[in-house]
Amino acid sequence: MNDARSLAFDILNKLEKSEKTLDTLLEEFHKDHLLPKRERSLFNAIVFGVLRWRGRLDWIISHLSRMNIKKTKPEIINILRIGLFQIIYLNRIPVSAAVNTSVEMAKHSGGERGAGYVNAILRKASREHQALPYPDIAEKPEYAVSVTRSFPEWIVKRWMGFLGINRTIELCDAINEIPPITIRVNSLKTNRGELINRMKPDVRNIGPTVHSPFGISFSNPEKSIQEMAEFKNGCFQVQDEAAQIITLLLDPRPGDSVLDACAGLGGKTGHIGQLMKNSGNITAVDLDNDKLDRLNREMERLGITNVTGVKDNIGKPQILKTGYGFFDKILLDAPCSNMGVIRRNPDVKWKLQEKKLVQCKKKQLLFLHNLADLLKPSGVIVYAVCSTETEENEEVIKEFLIKHPDFGIDNDMSYLPESIGVLLNERGFIKTYPHINNMDGFFSVRLKRIK
Repeated sequence: MNDARSLAFDILNKLEKSEKTLDTLLEEFHKDHLLPKRERSLFNAIVFGVLRWRGRLDWIISHLSRMNIKKTKPEIINILRIGLFQIIYLNRIPVSAAVNTSVEMAKHSGGERGAGYVNAILRKASREHQALPYPDIAEKPEYAVSVTRSFPEWIVKRWMGFLGINRTIELCDAINEIPPITIRVNSLKTNRGELINRMKPDVRNIGPTVHSPFGISFSNPEKSIQEMAEFKNGCFQVQDEAAQIITLLLDPRPGDSVLDACAGLGGKTGHIGQLMKNSGNITAVDLDNDKLDRLNREMERLGITNVTGVKDNIGKPQILKTGYGFFDKILLDAPCSNMGVIRRNPDVKWKLQEKKLVQCKKKQLLFLHNLADLLKPSGVIVYAVCSTETEENEEVIKEFLIKHPDFGIDNDMSYLPESIGVLLNERGFIKTYPHINNMDGFFSVRLKRIK
């Protein structure tokens, strides 16, 4: 079946069974499926909605079912989540449609017995879900917030320790909101005002971002991003405002020699290229040949000609011997837990384990250490992660500076637009949050070689 609900069911099942991220699965999905706008909207609403609210949905299912949810077939649980999500959160879908389509899916996955179970739970939920006695926040605050805001309890406990109860609730609520689509204007081909005017007829709620001078946000596009003429012509890249700030902090200039040390698919590489106006050299390093191939195609789409893609592993000390030379500026957008981008990647909160934070920290320190000797005197490294957790933020910088006394935090931000300078704290860090800045959670700092 190729209807939105069945396709969403397939994606959610694959996510349970594989190590792949939601981003990867959706990318593979969209290569094979071109859905009409209405079906695409329902598909996205179900996939992202179920993942955002999975904890709360599971609590409701457990409360209404005599069967232990952990002993129920994962496929049946996903069907219940899909049906329940529609009943609670999608007001335009009749309860009967949510129940009946879920029962039909259950017949294929669990036979008549599974279908009967799904039918009974969903019909009971449609009558009783609003009256269920949710956990009392006064008695068990961490558990109550984890249920009502749909987050693993260990994440809620961490955030409450740093932020307190009220700020944690604000953060969870902001993450659970559907974020706008944010793009970065390619200044080599157009400007922000012109692109906003060109895109206005095909999107809603379009406007400039608050902090980045290159950002535009909007919602409800008539077409998928890849189908837009402006995208095909290289006028923009999809990039959250927080990610745009990272490259502005690096401040690459025409004629510079720049290393993008974990280039990935080239989001920040493209931004570096446009700020350098195709003058100077960018070395874009990644371990994955497929990503580098796609990065090269992306630079071609954007009209950026000063990028050289290189396959290498910056986790190995041998990188110092590979003949790169020395760089004016290095960007390390390091692999991390992705705790700051849960609002766009809600699968993260269900797959991540707390011990990964320490594992990420070790890798981040290793990468910084290996890159330090590739920098020219007075050169700059910008360290960035899409995480707001201290292990990957302040602790990494503290330990790096202890081992590298020839580096310091560069507090001279006179070159930055005032709209970005205001984000800098007294320690020289930029730390953004969804509930405060309406952008992804990022940490970044500018480190300068002082000897």
